[in-house]
Amino acid sequence: MTDQSYAEIAKRLEKLTELSLELSTNRDIASLQDRILKAAKSMTHSDGGTLYRTSPDGRSLSFHISINDSLGMYQGGVSGHRIDIPDMPLYHADGSRNLGSVAAYAANTGTSVNIADVYSAEGFNFSGMREFDAQYKYHSQSFLTVPMRNHEDELIGVLQLVNAKDLKTGNPKPFSDTDQRFIEALASQAAIAITNSQLIARLEDLFESFVKLINIGIDEKSPHTGRHCENVPELTMLLAQAAHDTRTGPLASFEMTERDRRQLWIAGLLHDCGKITTPVHVVEKATKLETIFDRIHLVDARFEVLKRDAEIRALKEKLALGGDTRHHEEINRRLSTELARIDDDRAFLRRANIGSESMSADDQKRVIDIARHYRWIGPDGMECDLLDDEEVGNLNIRAGTLNPQEREIINNHISVTIRMLESLPWPKHLQNVPEYAGGHHERMDGQGYPRGLRGDQMSVQARMMAIADIFEALTAKDRPYKKGKSLSESLRILGGFRQRNHIDPDLFDVFIRQKVYLEYARRFMDPAQIDHVDESKIPGYTP
Repeated sequence: MTDQSYAEIAKRLEKLTELSLELSTNRDIASLQDRILKAAKSMTHSDGGTLYRTSPDGRSLSFHISINDSLGMYQGGVSGHRIDIPDMPLYHADGSRNLGSVAAYAANTGTSVNIADVYSAEGFNFSGMREFDAQYKYHSQSFLTVPMRNHEDELIGVLQLVNAKDLKTGNPKPFSDTDQRFIEALASQAAIAITNSQLIARLEDLFESFVKLINIGIDEKSPHTGRHCENVPELTMLLAQAAHDTRTGPLASFEMTERDRRQLWIAGLLHDCGKITTPVHVVEKATKLETIFDRIHLVDARFEVLKRDAEIRALKEKLALGGDTRHHEEINRRLSTELARIDDDRAFLRRANIGSESMSADDQKRVIDIARHYRWIGPDGMECDLLDDEEVGNLNIRAGTLNPQEREIINNHISVTIRMLESLPWPKHLQNVPEYAGGHHERMDGQGYPRGLRGDQMSVQARMMAIADIFEALTAKDRPYKKGKSLSESLRILGGFRQRNHIDPDLFDVFIRQKVYLEYARRFMDPAQIDHVDESKIPGYTP
């Protein structure tokens, strides 16, 4: 062996080593396959090559990449040019193996095929190759076809190279035994790398499916929360992309890789996973008096009893007068006034039972007055106030429908979320998921929960999720306790959060300036909610 031959082998070994390192880190199967075929061509100085992949059912080979330097051809792979060639069957109609095609033969037998001159070779069907040569005025001569099998001897595909070049003359020459051994080594490593990439992709898909399974469980408990679990990650990713694209201001240096995006997406899907432990009657509490059912109907029944008692008293007064009807009109007037007041107070309590943004102090006092003013005879025959203390407390909830105890229960979902996520053995590229997901109820001023973190103690991603969580909740029209707000009203309220130092001011600026809100609205909001937005009137924002 000449010094030149030794140098060539050493060069190939170096390429094989470099490729092995790349194969161990590259997780993009499309670019991985391109790299494999180009490396095989380079190591053997081939003019062309094709990479076949096994079909999902294992019964055929699909053309995935085809390259020919002389013809300037590059199809499939990452080239963007489709290969419109039918799959090559590995079996005949009668179930027997297809051994007529070189690629199918290598796939079915697991052996390499090295042909010096295809036009003088026998035993294989080269009609397709001859048609190719005639169509493109090309001359195929030497072929090297190597099966790609992984560590479990599973067929992954086939590598086929054409026309090894003589470096001195540039003419086609046969593939050497050394060429074959190197390509067999490459094919083996490539098959294992592709298998590993597929396995990792399938595991990630499986993991994401488990995440969605958790959200399905939450959705079964509460369809309203389920939509929230779907929309928050979408809005978070829109804001993350806008921050990534920002080239000025405090977020100019913020960037996200594909792995970063994947990590944030998973965190978004899991941000409310702790709600799977929250009681349904708390998650679904549509009114202040709702538990298993809305107890306002019990209050209605008491009012009906009050009206019945008033009417009975009036009738008794009339009977007591005997045949004297002179005072009947006065009795009727008083009864009418009393019934009107009862109806008015009942209507007020029905309105108070519906959660709102804020209940005034006067309205809260009126609830107490009504509760103590009326007395009724309960089923036990005892006279009592119209409303008990628990009912008064619920009807006097200042905002929303949850009382302090229920608010604590539902707020606990984030602590449960953190405990659930921190209990998992996250791989390095997903290790920030608990922090991202667990921080969406924290505030910039440190008054959030569950840990009371300040803005500088949270990642940018967690602060993004906080904005997404609030805005989705404001615009959602499927909540049991409120109607979805218009786009302009939601932005006005979000601006209030920014002014009170609840949310990140820089991300809020990006959210408005880059119209993240509008993109989200067009994709996920009811068109009836999308009204005109005057950005100059959004609190806390300077156009």
